[in-house]
Amino acid sequence: MKRTNVKCRGLSVSLSIALLVLSAAGAGAQADIPGIPGPVFGLTASAGHIDTPDGDSLLVWGYGVTGGPIGFQYPGPNLIVNQGDEVVITLTNSLPVPTSIVFPGHGKVTASAPEAAPLVGTVQYRFTASHPGTYMYHSGTRPDLQVEMGLLGAIIVRPSGFDPALNRKAYGHAGSAYDHEYLFLLTEMDPRVHNLVDFGGLDLVDNTKHHTVLWFINGRNALDTMLMDFTPSKPHQPYSSMARMHPGEKVLMRIIGAGRELHPFHHHGNHAALIARDGRVLESSPGAGEPGFPDLATLDFTQQVLPGSTMDAIFGWTGKDLGWDIYGTGPGYEHTCNGLTVPSTGYDPATKEYCPDHGKALPVALPELQDLTFGGHWSGSPFLGFFGPLPPGQGGLNPNAGFFMMWHSHTERELVNNDIFPGGMMTMLIIEPPGVPIP
Repeated sequence: MKRTNVKCRGLSVSLSIALLVLSAAGAGAQADIPGIPGPVFGLTASAGHIDTPDGDSLLVWGYGVTGGPIGFQYPGPNLIVNQGDEVVITLTNSLPVPTSIVFPGHGKVTASAPEAAPLVGTVQYRFTASHPGTYMYHSGTRPDLQVEMGLLGAIIVRPSGFDPALNRKAYGHAGSAYDHEYLFLLTEMDPRVHNLVDFGGLDLVDNTKHHTVLWFINGRNALDTMLMDFTPSKPHQPYSSMARMHPGEKVLMRIIGAGRELHPFHHHGNHAALIARDGRVLESSPGAGEPGFPDLATLDFTQQVLPGSTMDAIFGWTGKDLGWDIYGTGPGYEHTCNGLTVPSTGYDPATKEYCPDHGKALPVALPELQDLTFGGHWSGSPFLGFFGPLPPGQGGLNPNAGFFMMWHSHTERELVNNDIFPGGMMTMLIIEPPGVPIP
């Protein structure tokens, strides 16, 4: 396996006040990507407004489940199918302009008409989901405008033999096995385009003057990215991007570059193995590299997400080689590793503690409380699953005493909402203590 060494610049941000918008540490976040099962779907393209954290309300054009309770949504519904399915999608157009859908990566697609006519038109698409993986769908009619307006979404194709309990793989390759999966659909917007369309100036839109000031993950800007899925305050932006895992588990990151810009998506805490691009495993021959990652996979701390591309990466975290015992040392922190008082090599099967670090003290002396500034997610203790003393009114956003790690665009201007920091293309990963349920 190739490894690319990219040094993290160590972006450090205090979110102690702004993160008060969060519910209890991402309660309700999904360990599996929420979506609607197929292989037959009805989608309606319609218009509506979404809210942004800078206080704006923008007109978007979005896909929604035909006859569904929320109408349009941004992005469109995640469509979940199985490898080999004959997928049928019927598009109904409620917009004042013609529209259509294209399905990159799926080979031959048949359509009942070139486009769906304005206001009342329909068109039906058929294709075979031949290859597992992560894909997008988007408007094929003037995509420079209609994708900007919001006509896009994700398609997840489960591999043959997939079993949510016994055989959780993104592909047939053994190195694509995972415990939790999360979608990171990356987009951006120029509000001027949306305002022109909203006030009847469709013919005045000039994409040569496009200027992005809003960046999204799954249709939300930070800090809304960390609210739970289907939160009532975001009826048309239903998808969270808060990731959660336990030490020793594997997270499948499904990343989609659904807009017009490149986004370097940076995940603090560890590198990730990029195992597939555009729905194809990075292997020199079928099964090459098993039982580990595919032989052409790369390890990196930042995924360079190109416009129109999809990426599948496996992220893991154990605390290995931190140089100190993540479960604490001294009175009140007694525990063993692999059932031994004297640590062995390898990992504890229950806690996934890295045994050579067992019993090693934290290598720094923590400052006194009066010398600290507290973020809402500081538990008062540097140890996983433990709480320490906090001043009155501090903390409260980390009920399980987990470790929070920022995942975000590594382009600094994309961490704002219309020049207001913090915001934009940013979310969090929570390392939860063993035993904490992740639904």
